[in-house]
Amino acid sequence: MTGTPGNSPTSTALFRIRPRTEADLDACVRVLATVHEQNGYPVNWPTDPASWLTPRSLLAVWVAEGEGEGGQGIVGHIALSRSEEGDAAAALWNRGPTAVVNRLYVDPAARGRGVGAALMERAVAEANSRALHPVLEVASTDTAAAALYERLGWKLLAAEVEQEWGPGQRVKVRCYAAPGRTGSARSPVSAGSPGSPPRSAGSPGSASRQTPGNSLTDSAR
Repeated sequence: MTGTPGNSPTSTALFRIRPRTEADLDACVRVLATVHEQNGYPVNWPTDPASWLTPRSLLAVWVAEGEGEGGQGIVGHIALSRSEEGDAAAALWNRGPTAVVNRLYVDPAARGRGVGAALMERAVAEANSRALHPVLEVASTDTAAAALYERLGWKLLAAEVEQEWGPGQRVKVRCYAAPGRTGSARSPVSAGSPGSPPRSAGSPGSASRQTPGNSLTDSAR
């Protein structure tokens, strides 16, 4: 999948979405560090960032790579994972098996070009090919990210589900399901347990506040 620049006058490079390889991990960690520094995603910096980008429940993972004159290297990342106990959005979806979109972030220098939307499109297509419905979680305070997902047609399942991301760290998240099959959400319940942070989608581009594995944010645009 190849993307074209957005309306921003500084968006001059193309990008393509491709499967992540082992050789990409160092670059992915460097971009993640930049996002963490500028946007606070993930909220809790992981001890082993490369392992954090490769959760045990991983189904597939992709990167966005800059193309065109000069190139840019890795500019974005997204993962698709199996639903697990503690995934609030998956627990709310009542229309069949799900997959969780997570580890989504975009280099701040590459935002405004549609990179996040293209990454999400690829993850949704993969989930659909596996007969899984994509869901995600995002910190309730991350209004920019929520606006992105809603603009892409994602359905709000619950506006405030409380999760425990660590000892003494409780966070409210918004839960979304990809457009497609219709269905009502189950009643929201508090999710998460100490030491097992929720696997929210990622950080699109604003000051998102997420923990290892947690929500999508504005850093993904």
